[in-house]
Amino acid sequence: MRIEKVAILKEVLERVNASDYCFIVNYGGVDVVQIGKLRNALRTLDSRLLVVKNSFLAHVAKEKGWSEEVNAMFAGPTAIVTGKGEPTAVAKAIMEFVTASAGKASVKGADYDNKIVDAAMVEALSKVPGKNELRATLLMLLKEPATRIARVLSEKAKKECGASEAPAAE
Repeated sequence: MRIEKVAILKEVLERVNASDYCFIVNYGGVDVVQIGKLRNALRTLDSRLLVVKNSFLAHVAKEKGWSEEVNAMFAGPTAIVTGKGEPTAVAKAIMEFVTASAGKASVKGADYDNKIVDAAMVEALSKVPGKNELRATLLMLLKEPATRIARVLSEKAKKECGASEAPAAE
C-alpha cells in the first residue's frame, strides 16, 4: 500500500477509534448541497461525516474486530459519521438527511455501544429521546408528587383559615 493510502487509513482508523459511535451511510445520488446540509447539522452535534473508500472500511472493520457481516455494508458510495457524545441526535440528523434525499441515501448500519447494528436499529435510535429530554422528563416525574402534596396542603390550609374567619351565625 502506498504511503498516502497508509496515512489516510491511519487517519480513518484513529477517527473511528476516538469516536463513541460510527454510522455507516450510503450517500449515492445525493447532491453536494444536501451533503453540505448534513455536514453542517453534524458539526453542531460535534460529529463529522467522512467519505471513505470501502476497502479502507474493510481494514477498519478488521482492526476494530467487527463481525464479517459488516463487510456487506461496504458496497456502493459509503460515508461514515463519527463523533463524541450522544448518538440519538446524530441518528436523528442522519434520518432527516435520508428522508430529505427522497430515497437516494440510506443508512447501512452503525457501530454503537461496541455492537454492530442494522439500519432498522439506527432508525429506532433516532426516535428515542435524547439524554437531556429524558432527564427533563424524569425531573418532572420526580417533582410531580411533591407538587401535588403542596397543592393539597395549601387547599386544606385555605379551608381551615376560611372556616375560622367566618363569623358565627346566631
